Amino acid sequence: MEIDRTQCPDFFLDYILYITVTKALSNRTVQEYYLDIRLFLKYLRMMRDPQFQSIDDLHEIPIKDMQVSELESVTLQTLYDYLYYVTEERENHDRARGRKVSALRSFFRYLCYHQKVISQDPTEQLELPSPKKALPKYLTLEQSEHLLQSMDSAFPERDLCILTLFLNCGIRLSELVGLNTTDINYKEAKMRVLGKGNKERMVYLNEACMNALQAYLNVRELPEGSSEKAVFLSKRHTRISKRRVQQIVETSLAQADLSGQGFSTHKLRHTAATLMYQYGNVDALTLKEVLGHASTSTTEIYTHLSNQILKHATDSSPLAHFEKETSSNSKKSNSDSDNSDNHNENNNDNI
Repeated sequence: MEIDRTQCPDFFLDYILYITVTKALSNRTVQEYYLDIRLFLKYLRMMRDPQFQSIDDLHEIPIKDMQVSELESVTLQTLYDYLYYVTEERENHDRARGRKVSALRSFFRYLCYHQKVISQDPTEQLELPSPKKALPKYLTLEQSEHLLQSMDSAFPERDLCILTLFLNCGIRLSELVGLNTTDINYKEAKMRVLGKGNKERMVYLNEACMNALQAYLNVRELPEGSSEKAVFLSKRHTRISKRRVQQIVETSLAQADLSGQGFSTHKLRHTAATLMYQYGNVDALTLKEVLGHASTSTTEIYTHLSNQILKHATDSSPLAHFEKETSSNSKKSNSDSDNSDNHNENNNDNI
C-alpha cells in the first residue's frame, strides 16, 4: 500500500519524511507507522468532532486539515482509550498493539523533542504488558535435510541455492532478494547483505552455500547487453521478487510434505538460527551478529532448547530410574530374608 500524501496533514508528512530519510527505517516499518499514526489521527477526530461520530468506517474520516495544535491536548488517558478501542473494536492482539505503541512513541517524540511543536510528550508514561514470547517455529535437522532433498523445480540450481542460503545463513527475505553479484566475495567465502535500517553486514558462507552458489551461477543466464546485477533472477531475467521467493519456498515445503504446519520463508531463518545454536555451540552474541539483530534481546528467542535437549536433561537425573518398592517386592524381600535366616540357623546347628 502506497502512502497517500494528498490526504495527510503537513506535520504528519514531515514525520514520515523524517523516519524515512533521517532515521532510515525500512520501507515496511515506514508503511506500518504511517498506517498506525493515520488510524490514531482519524480516531482522535472521531472522538472529538460530533459530525464524525456516526461514521461506521474510520477510514472515511478526513485528516488533511488537522492542525498539530490539536495534539497538544492528547493525554496518557487518550492513548489508553485508543489502545482499548483497537483491542475491542478492531481486535488487535499483543503484537499489533505493541507496534502501535512504538509508532505513537516515535511520532510524539518527534513532535515534542525534534520539532518542538507540542509542549509535552504524552507517551512518556505509556506502558503495555509485555507480549508473550512464543517459541519460534522451526524445522528440525531431519526436516531441513528432507526439504533440500525433496526440492524439485524447473530452475533447480537457483531454487536449491535459495533454500540453502536461507537454512545455512539465516538471512532475511529482503536480504536474499537484494543480493547483487558484486556482494559475493568468493576468495574469502562471504557475502555482503543489506539488512534492516540499511545496515550492512558480512555473512560467511560454508561449503554447502559456496557449492550451491557456484552451481547456480554456472547456469545463470542474461540476455546479451543486460547489466542486471541481481544474484537471483526471475525467468524474465530481472531481479526476483519477494513473492516469487515465497512461492518457491511454499512449493518446496509442499513437495517435502511439510505444508500446512505453519512453516514459511521466515521460519527458515528461525531454523537456521536454531540449528546454529543447537548443533554449532553458537552463543547469543555471535548469533546476534550473524542474524543482524540490533540487540541480544531479539536474539534470545532463538536460543531456546529443543525437546531433545530438554528430554536428555531430564533423563540425566540420578533419580531417572528410581522405582518405589511395591508390596509384592516387599513380601519377596521379607521371604528372602526369612529363608536366609533359616539357612543361617541350619548352619549354626551343624556347627
